[in-house]
Amino acid sequence: MQHKRADKVAETIHTAISTMLMRGLNDPRIGFVTITGVEVTDDLHLARIFFTVIGDETVKKNSEAGLKSAAGHIRHELGKVLKMRYTPDILFKYDHSQDYGQRIDDLLREVGGSNDGNDSTDR
Repeated sequence: MQHKRADKVAETIHTAISTMLMRGLNDPRIGFVTITGVEVTDDLHLARIFFTVIGDETVKKNSEAGLKSAAGHIRHELGKVLKMRYTPDILFKYDHSQDYGQRIDDLLREVGGSNDGNDSTDR
């Protein structure tokens, strides 16, 4: 299986931004953010960065605003790491898949809890 260049750039961006977040950005709005994925277009001009954050809706909105505000600084730092002629534009998007998975898990537990002791199969 061949890896496209965009996939390799996405991995590098993922690692670099995760490192930046661990070291801390100077924006107090950014909470405990985890980068869940990076998609880079084949022409390497746009990187969609998916993230999650621990907390309520206010924390999510504040973190997203902080990340969008810091996008220029993050892109500048990425330019140093990527060493490419053109550093991709970055777009932060909240990753709803974790919320969706948690909702499914809660529903399954609810259904499983209502069936405890009510098993009608004979052995």
